[in-house]
Amino acid sequence: MALIECPSCNKKISDKAETCSHCAFGVKAADADDILRKQKLKHFNKLRGLQNQSMLAILLFVTGFGFMFWGGAQPGDLQHNLAMGTCTLGFVWYAVNRVRIVIAKRFSQ
Repeated sequence: MALIECPSCNKKISDKAETCSHCAFGVKAADADDILRKQKLKHFNKLRGLQNQSMLAILLFVTGFGFMFWGGAQPGDLQHNLAMGTCTLGFVWYAVNRVRIVIAKRFSQ
């Protein structure tokens, strides 16, 4: 009895198992098209999650920008410093997510 990776969840299962004990994917009943479709769905969900994180990062950036310039705080105040930090965090998070999306798209082909 050997351990193989489930095509659906990538967890270790027995090669004799008919279904995955973690995600209930029918390993024995699945053909190559089912496995390919499941892998494409996982990749699509990963990209969608990264895009959602990018949108949250943009929202964080815009919120920080709004508090910084329209919040009425003077430079050096706590509100201004928090707004600068929020704006910076949102920008860095967005840039990192864009790089992660490019890498995910490049290695999927």
